Amino acid sequence: MEAQKLMRERQQLEGAITAIRGLTQSLEDNIELIAMGEDEDDESVIQEAETAIRGLKAEVDKRQIETLLSGEADSNDTYLEVHSGAGGTESQDWAEMLERMYIRWAERAKFKVEVLEEHPGEEAGIKSATLLIKGHNAYGWAKTESGVHRLVRISPYDSQARRHTSFASVWVYPVVDDTIDIEVNESDCRVDTYRASGAGGQHVNTTDSAVRITHIPTGIVVACQQERSQHKNRATAWNMLKARLYEAELERREEAANAEASSKTQIGWGHQIRSYVLQPYQLVKDLRTGVEHTTPQEVLDGDLDEFMEAALAHRVHGGNAAVEDID
Repeated sequence: MEAQKLMRERQQLEGAITAIRGLTQSLEDNIELIAMGEDEDDESVIQEAETAIRGLKAEVDKRQIETLLSGEADSNDTYLEVHSGAGGTESQDWAEMLERMYIRWAERAKFKVEVLEEHPGEEAGIKSATLLIKGHNAYGWAKTESGVHRLVRISPYDSQARRHTSFASVWVYPVVDDTIDIEVNESDCRVDTYRASGAGGQHVNTTDSAVRITHIPTGIVVACQQERSQHKNRATAWNMLKARLYEAELERREEAANAEASSKTQIGWGHQIRSYVLQPYQLVKDLRTGVEHTTPQEVLDGDLDEFMEAALAHRVHGGNAAVEDID
């Protein structure tokens, strides 16, 4: 176990060093190109090199943010759950929009995404969904997304075209790898099987292959219906439960270490982290950091890096971010 952990750390450090050397070499090469362009009075060469240097700066900024991903599980894959709030079809449609947003974000980040569990709404949208996002630092990037997300829009389900406010919650927790030992007493758990739900046809099982596990001492509930095999779904659900228990332990450790830090993010239904306003104006605002985006559709298409970077920096360094609400 320890040898695997050390090998993984070594590979990560070697990758970081290689990336830094590559950035340094690219910078030196482009500086030389600028000097060459000036000597030959070739403006096109100078502009090309300057464009390349601006691209290098963006890459350096991203690498700098990644230095903040030093938490115990930041490099792990991650689970991401979306749950609709009160409000029926409105909030269920919003939950599905969030699910799509995170799938798009993961794809933009070159992560792999699997839908482990999804419960459709009665008329539209989803009641809940669980995603597995695989990739280096997937949890580190996504972890600040936990909390309540609010949508304000003219409802497509309201015949009178009135403005509605909908809520959905997001919960992010890391996949537990083989180097982390989490003990779960099976006598503390209730295991239920049920028939998987879905879009119909081959996606809906005719047997009770879906599995739900409830950890009675903590009230944590996980579910998986991805596979047709109940055995495989059960194994995945146990891994998810271990991950949730591990995330809860990480949360307790962080709270103990930051007991005096006023910037500590509390995850709960009453804590809104971001508002997405589509009507009467266009604005997405993070209520922890004050970061704003005036093109909500781009955000809903997965353009989340600016919000994640600011929230990550705020979580690590603290600060007095704006937290006023949006009407």
